[in-house]
Amino acid sequence: MATSISSLAFSLSSLSFSSQVSHKPTALSFPRSKSLLISPSSSTSPLLVSASAAAAVETADLKSFVKSSLPGGFAAQTLIGTGRRKSAVARVVLREGTGKVIINYRDAKEYLQGNPLWLQYVKVPLVTLGYESSYDVFVKAEGGGLSGQAQAISLGIARALLKVSDDHRSPLKKEGLLTRDSRVVERKKAGLKKARKAPQFSKR
Repeated sequence: MATSISSLAFSLSSLSFSSQVSHKPTALSFPRSKSLLISPSSSTSPLLVSASAAAAVETADLKSFVKSSLPGGFAAQTLIGTGRRKSAVARVVLREGTGKVIINYRDAKEYLQGNPLWLQYVKVPLVTLGYESSYDVFVKAEGGGLSGQAQAISLGIARALLKVSDDHRSPLKKEGLLTRDSRVVERKKAGLKKARKAPQFSKR
């Protein structure tokens, strides 16, 4: 009996001791690091800045090149042609050179976003006559989109090539490069969703 009472007292004392022990982990304190303040100017990549600066310099160089190549402007030139497509209008001037194509003071590949079809529209009249590296092409294009402008430039180049020689008419006409494409978007009609598309029919 005495041994059971002593064992019970020992167990109670151990329980009281364990209740006093905290099971929470000790919190470790670390020194706070100073927050870095990033200015908006530092977030801009230096590569983007250099690329934009290079593009500005290239545009300025092309403007000076066009002005030096076309004294008196577009209207004073002899080898000039006007092309139209949809709502786009392009005035084209040809000068003897190495085959550069400049549209609105920008390189043709850059202006037409590297689209191979649009670039082909521009080059077809010159390639047909074998003049792809004999003439520089200067263009002022406005209105419409890039697709319409590219086809307008093609017609303008073909018409300008006629002023080089009348012998060019036959090969250009054979390829259909002297025909003005008169197709335009048909106007929307009242009561319809588009030019011809009608809303769904409902009997009642």
